[in-house]
This record gives sequence, structure tokens and C-alpha cells, in this order.
Amino acid sequence: MGQHLSRTVAEGRAFMQLINGQPADALSGERIDVVSPSDGKVFASIPAAGAADIDRAVKSSREAFENGPWSRMPAFERGRLLTRLGLLIEKNGDELAALESRDTGKPIRQGKADVTSTMRYYEFYGGAADKIHGDTIPFLDGYTALTLREPHGVVAGIIPWNYPMQILARVAGAAFAMGNTLVVKPAEDASLTTIRIAELALEAGFPEGVFNVVTGYGRDAGAALSAHRDIDYVTFTGSTMTGTAIQQAAAINNRGVTMELGGKSPQIVFADADIEKALPVLVNAIIQNGGQTCSAGSRVLIEKPIYEAVSTELAARFGKLVAAPHDADGDLGPMVNKKQQGQVKSFIAAAEEAGVSVLARGSVDPSAPQNGFYVAPALFGSVDPKANIAQQEVFGPVLSLFAFEGEEEAVRLANSTDYGLVAGVWTKDGARQHRVAKKVRAGQVFVNGYGAGGGIELPFGGFKKSGHGREKGFEALYDMSATKTIVFNHG
Repeated sequence: MGQHLSRTVAEGRAFMQLINGQPADALSGERIDVVSPSDGKVFASIPAAGAADIDRAVKSSREAFENGPWSRMPAFERGRLLTRLGLLIEKNGDELAALESRDTGKPIRQGKADVTSTMRYYEFYGGAADKIHGDTIPFLDGYTALTLREPHGVVAGIIPWNYPMQILARVAGAAFAMGNTLVVKPAEDASLTTIRIAELALEAGFPEGVFNVVTGYGRDAGAALSAHRDIDYVTFTGSTMTGTAIQQAAAINNRGVTMELGGKSPQIVFADADIEKALPVLVNAIIQNGGQTCSAGSRVLIEKPIYEAVSTELAARFGKLVAAPHDADGDLGPMVNKKQQGQVKSFIAAAEEAGVSVLARGSVDPSAPQNGFYVAPALFGSVDPKANIAQQEVFGPVLSLFAFEGEEEAVRLANSTDYGLVAGVWTKDGARQHRVAKKVRAGQVFVNGYGAGGGIELPFGGFKKSGHGREKGFEALYDMSATKTIVFNHG
């Protein structure tokens, strides 16, 4: 895959939705321009769906669930389809990576890594489809009680723009493994790989209507989907504010939801940590995907005896970071759109105006197009834990440093935001590793590391405003199904 393919992929293409196995424009005929974050230019378009389009897709998925071959298909056959889809994703990996990279602005190498993780999700859930079992329950004499795990029915998946392929895979893989049908609404800023993967699902042999994709704005298509009375379950990844609105809409129909929302994730660095091992991880955890990651390590808490040394090393590394076009494969790419670029820049400007110490700034590649949505990475030191930049999710390449003294203060600082998604703990002390990991309020805690290359097998989700429910691993299969209890009175 060369630069030329990356720059011209999907050029001028009018992408279509996929409803009941057929390409479909919006009933209104309205379309949305697809803009490359690297240069700000329109290179494709997608349909701007409304409530009527959502209704078409939901009816198709309902019919496929109630009356199609999907509901009668053995679990191992569903697993085979998922595995086949994973192999097709691998086969078409260069195309998908180029499409994802151009659509979101992330570097090509990350697009390739996302393809690998995406394939692994379908591989994992293909193997897991027939591995979820019910139980028999000791009960009264003369009775036999048992439980079944049954699909919800029609699941709505509302997918964000930062990791479209991966997040689609963790939703679709679990939903399909348990026998649900799916209506997906990808973000209007990054819909292209979702459409392409739904096409590959048909090629893999998925029945028509099982996997429907409807594109459009959140205020129109997303709102209509989350409130649709014939949706049985809703899963959403994105901002806390939007997640609240989606939960309120789903509540009208008393539908269950899985919410993976924001994060302000801390990494705690104790004085006995292996600093050379930690430094590259601390940097990568905030610049990966330009910091546009819910689990980004946006706060680094450093024990006072090593604060100056660690902050100096981080500053040196930040000063060398370069934001560049997606196909230049720089340290990071642009923000996904102009609005996101403006939001990140406003956080940086507000912190500077408030007197927060700027330890280092990266740069933007001088050859980068002027109309691209670039933000130079910023490192802030000695940040007040109550400062806005310490409490709010920036969703950009902005790292804040804090000094602490002792375990108690470290845990207090780590837990001092409204979020609780991921945390990192760096120490050689085995007892401290366990103590701190248990006390930090986060859905995932990594010790002497951060992140897991997709972490397909690892349950993922948050506490507090970071959401509820769990995705990834076997836990996601429980969210994507309901327990039915059956009691036999046989005397």
C-alpha cells in the first residue's frame, strides 16, 4: 500500500447505506460530504439518513431476526460466518487501512494495526459463539430449574469516529455471536469502513437484514435509532453528554444499554518504577490516534523524588513530536474535523491563559496542508488537580503532569475526576501493585504497562461518568444477551 493509494482511495465515491442487503440512498436524497482531516478537502459522500431510513433498517433487522434463517442457525454456524468475515477483512486489509486512515486522519501504520485488531475480534467471537452456556439450578424437590442465554433481538450500535473498525467489530462480533441482528449508525465523520465491512459480511454469507448500516447525523439518524420502539438493546461509544441523551431516548422504551463514554485516565509513576520502560509508553498513550481515545493516558502522576527527572525526559520527547498528514506516517495525524481541532486548541489556550506551566510543545510538519486539522502536542507540568485541563476530557494530544507524595495521595489524585475508564500503575513493588490496582476506580488497570494492542479478550468499560456495561471478551456476550429461567414441575 503506497502513498498514492492512501491519497486517492475512495476519491469521488458516493457511498451508500446497506439495508436488507442492498445499497440504499437516503429517502430524502440528501448527502453529507466526507472531508479528509489531512487537507480539509471533500473526497467522497455518504447518505444523510433520517427517521424514515432508520425505520426501514430496523424493520429489515426485525424481519431477519423473527423470520429469517438467522434465528434458526446453530451457534457454531454463526461462529463460522464471523470467522469468515475476519478472514475477508484480513484479505482486504490494505484497502481497509487506507480507507480508515484517510477518513479519520490517523497514520497509515495505525490503520494497519486497526485492521489486525478488527480481524481478531471476529476471530475471537467466531470461536466464542457456541461457548456461552446456561446453568441448572438446585431448587425444590420435584422441580428442575435451568437458565438459557438468549439474544435481545435487534441491537442498535452507535459507533464513534475515532476507532470505527475496531469498535464496530467489538459490537458486531458479540452481538452476532449471541444471535442478535444489528442496525449500525456510524459517526458521520467516519462511516466508510463500516459500510465496506458490512459489504464483506454479505460476501461472507450473512443473511440479508442481519447487518444493516445507516449513515447520517447523530441529531437525526442517531436520535431516531436510539428511540426506535422496535430496538431491543442499544450500545454506544462516545461522549458523556451524547451518551446521556441516548440513555434518555432508550429509556422511553425501557431498553437496556451499554455505554462506553469518556475518560481522564491516570498513569501513576512511583519512584521505584522502571523509568526507561515507562517513558515511551507514557508518551504513546496520549499521542496514539492524536489523543482522540477514550482510554488515552491524559494524566501522569509522578512521585515527588523523581518528578523533575521524569518531567524533563517527557519534555524532551514531546518537543520532538510531529503531527503530519495520515499518509506521511508521522508521530500523530490531524484531529478528525475542524470542530475537534478548535476544541483541543481552546483547552490549550485556556490552560496557558490560566498560567499552567507549558513544559514542551511538539510541532506540525511544515509541509502539511494548511487546511488540515492539526494540533501540535502540548505537555503541561505541575498542574492543579482542580484545573479544568486536569478534570475535563480534552480528546487531543495534551498531557498533564502532577506530583504526589505516597500511595494515599496517588490514589486520591487518580480518583479525583468524574471518570473511571483506565489507569496505569508503574512500580516494582509487588504488594503496592496489588494495593493500588484495587484502590483505583477504573474498569481496567495496567501494571507496568498501558494498553494491550486492542485487548480483544479483556473486558472493557468504565465506572462513574465513563459509562456502564462491558465490551470485549466474554463479558460482552453477557451484555448482548438476556437470561431466561425455565422451571419444570415434574413431581
